[in-house]
Amino acid sequence: MADIRKPMPDFSDVQSGSSSTARETPKSAVQEQTYTVKKGDSLSKIAKSLYGDASRWRRIFEANRDIIKDPDLIYPDQVLKIPNENA
Repeated sequence: MADIRKPMPDFSDVQSGSSSTARETPKSAVQEQTYTVKKGDSLSKIAKSLYGDASRWRRIFEANRDIIKDPDLIYPDQVLKIPNENA
């Protein structure tokens, strides 16, 4: 029976400190902001305050579908995840 061995990889030309193809995600893209709902708040008011555009309320709604079933019903003291403005 023939001895079939796979050749060993040659790492003789690898230099210490060389870069890899892996990229780090910028911290600003990973950080999650939160917002605690106050009496009288609505998703559009929160979007206007945080994004400068009330029509972006859907971003907040989509990020919080696990706790918000109806976008017209949010409650004081709810803690909402606020997606990064550029995400």
